Amino acid sequence: MSAMLLPKDKWPEFTGRLAGKNLFAPALQGGIKKFAPVAAGDTVTLDEGNTTVPPKALLFPQTETLFRFAEGEEGMELPAIDEAAVLLGVRPCDARAMAIVDKLFRWDYEDPYYLKRRELATIIGLACSEPCLNCFCTSVGGGPASTEGLDILMVDLGESYLLEGLTDKGQALLDEFKDLLQEAGADALQRKEQLAQEAAAKIKRSVDTAGIPEALPGLWEDPLWQRVSAACLGCGICTYLCPTCHCFDIQDEVEGAAGRRCRMWDSCMYAEYTKHTSGHNPRPTRRERTRNRINHKYSYYVDKFGVIACVGCGRCSNLCPVNIDLIDILRQVKAAP
Repeated sequence: MSAMLLPKDKWPEFTGRLAGKNLFAPALQGGIKKFAPVAAGDTVTLDEGNTTVPPKALLFPQTETLFRFAEGEEGMELPAIDEAAVLLGVRPCDARAMAIVDKLFRWDYEDPYYLKRRELATIIGLACSEPCLNCFCTSVGGGPASTEGLDILMVDLGESYLLEGLTDKGQALLDEFKDLLQEAGADALQRKEQLAQEAAAKIKRSVDTAGIPEALPGLWEDPLWQRVSAACLGCGICTYLCPTCHCFDIQDEVEGAAGRRCRMWDSCMYAEYTKHTSGHNPRPTRRERTRNRINHKYSYYVDKFGVIACVGCGRCSNLCPVNIDLIDILRQVKAAP
């Protein structure tokens, strides 16, 4: 795999040519920063800070059609998922989240919708130089220049971007742009390591996660769950905008003689999520639902897949309307007797 330099005066040409490959990049739409399509001639600016909506929405859409059906017709119509895409400017935490969620969608059943989009997507990451206030990626196995889940890592060196090919797919893309790129020397690679260390040093918040997966089962009835959930509104923003949350509902929608089966995001923070047909709900209050959310990410997922289902992006703390802080919850778990 190669390491190349892209001079910044070549950036408009680089992104312009990428636009012909179904390019998505961070953009502000309706006051919300999210990944949006880039057309030829559009200006792509990779401002500091993560998007509000994680790029998981491109691989695991908020609502998607699984198949369509109609009265009098045999079989069903499946959606065509055959268009390659390039995701530019994905932060290392969000790329690592994709690698974590991959385990779920490849588990006992391989989900053809997610995995096909994953296969067709080339992920170009941008190393963080200014972590946000509530970032704690280094506490959960990541870092500002983590490469997990990426095909190419891009690092801003000032006058140029360093582009490192990490997979065959990423290297193939770099090979297409050789006319714009220069070989990176040892000094550029050393500068990248220095910037990664400086960025990691700027992360002001942390939590020691050692022992949390083992401690959580013994805290099932601990009063801490009542304390940390007391302010919760049950809005679900912490799960909807989490890059590793993957809960969904499946419904059939019918209009006239035709219809579709669709999948849409759901949240374990909603009361109806676990409500049985009988009317019984094993998670009747926000106490139980908050407990489940933390246990799922820091205990159940660890037991099943060997990794914490949290990348420390800080979105849940940044965007909670009542300022519930995940790091504070985890510290209470650590401190519990």
